[in-house]
Amino acid sequence: MRGYVLTRYGGPEAMELRDLPQPQPGPGDVRIRVAAAGLNPVDIKMRQGALRPISPFRLPVVAGCEVAGTVDAVGPGPSRFAVGDRVYARVDKRRLGAFAEFVCVQQELVAAMPASIGFGEAAGLPLAGLTALQALRDELDVGPGTRLFISGGAGGVGTLAIQLAKHFGAEVTTTASARGDALVRRLGADRVIDYTREDFAGVLHDFDAVLDLVGGATLEESFRILRPGGRVVSIAGVPEPLTATKDLDAPAWLTAAFWVMSLGIRRRARKAKTSYRYLFMRPSGDGLRFLASLVDAGQLQPVVDSSYPFDRIAEAFAALEQGHAKGKIVITF
Repeated sequence: MRGYVLTRYGGPEAMELRDLPQPQPGPGDVRIRVAAAGLNPVDIKMRQGALRPISPFRLPVVAGCEVAGTVDAVGPGPSRFAVGDRVYARVDKRRLGAFAEFVCVQQELVAAMPASIGFGEAAGLPLAGLTALQALRDELDVGPGTRLFISGGAGGVGTLAIQLAKHFGAEVTTTASARGDALVRRLGADRVIDYTREDFAGVLHDFDAVLDLVGGATLEESFRILRPGGRVVSIAGVPEPLTATKDLDAPAWLTAAFWVMSLGIRRRARKAKTSYRYLFMRPSGDGLRFLASLVDAGQLQPVVDSSYPFDRIAEAFAALEQGHAKGKIVITF
């Protein structure tokens, strides 16, 4: 089979297409013939080596985090899946492998893909969808009447987070450029701030919750718009101790490191009488089944910015690194 392999840590030249043997499914695995796979900013961070303390790999390794395709083989033991099933998954963080013609995934991380969409749309849903779901439902407890601010609403996570938040009953304000304004409004945003022309922290106030997808100064300014007791969940800021213990099941040294790294942002949160949480999404077949039910009910629409054939995956990564995608970038086989 063909696979896109991370050979070392570095720039785009650190990844290359290679011929590889097909993986063999172990106990509890299913092997998926990949029809499409999604690209994500975390793929770039892994290539650069930024996540080595969290997710060390024995290189070379086939990269890729999310996939949609057809079950090709089932490993030993009982299985809820059969050959020919159309499925999708956020693969195990320790195994990766989505950027290949075949990938083996533990069946508890796999779900039947939504029946109402194609492989390309389904491939862009697992990582961003689970991130948005876990942030909004599990961490921020978003519900009817919640005043929610989402920074960067036109990106891969943002487009799904807006829709999920509206499904849960929230009032949603987000930021987008003029090019993304119509998209986020169509997805349900109640108010849109053009971040190129207006300072959101200067016009917003008394929000219950913030989902930060941008980090940096945007994250810092987010505390200004919260009411006392409000909460920030970020996927672009600094990991804190709960990230290590809840999301990563990490050793004590990493928990301590995150405690030190996050001192400044946690102090900022306390000063504003708010809370801060950095979320590292957890793969979940149950979560994917929930997302699929919303898609098939017409309540959630994956947004694909662009699609590339597998042999042009390097071009797809170049487009991802430009940072202007509205929705997800996917590759197809």
